Amino acid sequence: MAINTPVRGSSKRPQNGDAIDPKVTLQVLAAVRRGDFSARMPADLRGSAGKVAVALNEIIESNQRLEREIRRLSKQVGKEGRVKRAEHDNAGGGWASTLDAVNDLVEDLARPNTEIARVISAVANGDLSQTMALQIDGRPLQGQFLDTAKTVNTMVEQLNGFANEVTRVAREVGTEGKLGGQAEVKGVGGVWKDLTDNVNLMAGNLTSQVRNIAEVTTAVANGDLSKKITVDVRGEILELKNTVNTMVEQLNGFANEVTRVAREVGTEGKRRRQRRPIPNDGAADRRPAAAGAVPRHGENRQHDG
Repeated sequence: MAINTPVRGSSKRPQNGDAIDPKVTLQVLAAVRRGDFSARMPADLRGSAGKVAVALNEIIESNQRLEREIRRLSKQVGKEGRVKRAEHDNAGGGWASTLDAVNDLVEDLARPNTEIARVISAVANGDLSQTMALQIDGRPLQGQFLDTAKTVNTMVEQLNGFANEVTRVAREVGTEGKLGGQAEVKGVGGVWKDLTDNVNLMAGNLTSQVRNIAEVTTAVANGDLSKKITVDVRGEILELKNTVNTMVEQLNGFANEVTRVAREVGTEGKRRRQRRPIPNDGAADRRPAAAGAVPRHGENRQHDG
């Protein structure tokens, strides 16, 4: 929209409407050079002077529209995160080319960001199969765009390798019973290396604990009661350790006692006297007395007859 406000001092132009006041023209041009696109040539000039003033004002208006459009894009794309295109508004020539270049710049900036958002969104949803394309519309990425794409792809690759190794170790140790498995993730550092080391530490602790328990229980099954669980453990594994060790001690004590008794009775000939309990159901009274035995007091003699 044209702003028909002449520059200060434009009222001192020559009275002839067909002539251009050089001072006014110089003031307008100086304002435009400073970036003040509100300056205008007088609109009441006639003839060739009027045509020059109109043409110059249109040039200033075209610059003003371009500045406003770029400022609008800067706000919507840069600050509000909305991908918009510059509107031509019947601009032609260099003005249209400039707006096209701005639109290309916006698209070139937006597409890599869209790719990054797509890959990171997939990672957040647990999909580690997505990577950034290193070409867009057949054109290879360059500069910081290429560096960013490679960094994102390396991150996804490391996450994928870490997840695969952790899954493999968990399956081998926890499900398949294969002890001694260790995660191997190449080229990792920082927190990824710490996570890998912690997984390996956990797998190593489980391996040593289970193997120690298996060693003791196997020894017990083979008659060796001298073994005990010695691995350093905590929590529920500590309770299991104490229970197994107590069981082994009790079995060892029982075996030693049985062995001692068997040795004394069977080998050394030592026999303990044990009093036979007297039946209290009257069975002794019903047993026949031996020949010539003297009956107890109160017993009736049995006579043949």
